Order: sequence, then C-alpha cells, then structure tokens
Amino acid sequence: MTFEQIQTYLTGLDLGDRIYTFEQSSATVELAALAVGCEPCKIAKTMSFMVSDAPILVVLAGDARISNPKFKAQFSQKAKMISPEVVADLTGFPVGGVCPFMAPNGVKVYLDESLKRFDVVYPAAGTRSSAVKLSIEELEQASKADGWVDISKLPEADA
Repeated sequence: MTFEQIQTYLTGLDLGDRIYTFEQSSATVELAALAVGCEPCKIAKTMSFMVSDAPILVVLAGDARISNPKFKAQFSQKAKMISPEVVADLTGFPVGGVCPFMAPNGVKVYLDESLKRFDVVYPAAGTRSSAVKLSIEELEQASKADGWVDISKLPEADA
C-alpha cells in the first residue's frame, strides 16, 4: 500500500486535509508525538498480531500496553506479534507506518477501548513519517473496524 493510496482513500472520506507528513520520522509513539505536537497517549498506534494463523491489526492509545490475559480472553490465544521481517508482506505497510486504513483482504482491524478516552487521536497514514488527525468516530469509520476490543492496560497513575 502506498501513501498516495491512503491519501486518496482519506480524501474520498473528506479527511485528506487532516493528513500530516513530516521530514523527520514518526515511526514510534514518542517520535510521532513530537512531530504532531501532542501527548504520546493520543498517538493511535497500530500493532499487528497473528491470530489463528491470520494477521490482525489492533489500534491502541500510545500509552497503552497489551494485557496478555485480556488478549487471550478476547482471541483465545496468547498475543503473538508479527515479526518485523514480514509485517509489510502481511499488512501492506512498513514497520513504523502500519495504519488501520485499507487493510488487505482478510486482515481484520480492531480498535482498543484505550482510545475512547480522547476526542482526537493520530494514527499513522501508511508511512514512517505521516499521521492523520481523526475523531474516534472518524477513526472507526475510516478503518472499517471489525469491532472494539479491551485488550490493553494503561500505565498506573503516580501515587
């Protein structure tokens, strides 16, 4: 999948004016937050896993981590991330640029409950140096999500 294809897709949803491209990398939550100018928790990171021998994408808040017990309860197996060597082959996107838009046929996309804390989040737009500003509703529609899951844990607040 190319950036131009993602841009065309998002433009078709009247979201093209929300795409940011950067000269610097936005491939990690921290780098993306610096590039966008937001808190890291508002970066919507897309993680790729193998479930029942098929790839899935899960979009989580930037500060969320996978909860292994919750993942197993949701998907009936332990979390197994896709190895970086084959992420692009299975998802259509490079590591650091995986996004929830235009997933290849058969790749399900899920949104994690950790995102619902925010009005606006910033997922990647298909490259290691891009993002798109979306409301939660827009993210849900643009990703054509297969549903919401609760498979994350958030950092504990300082006491």
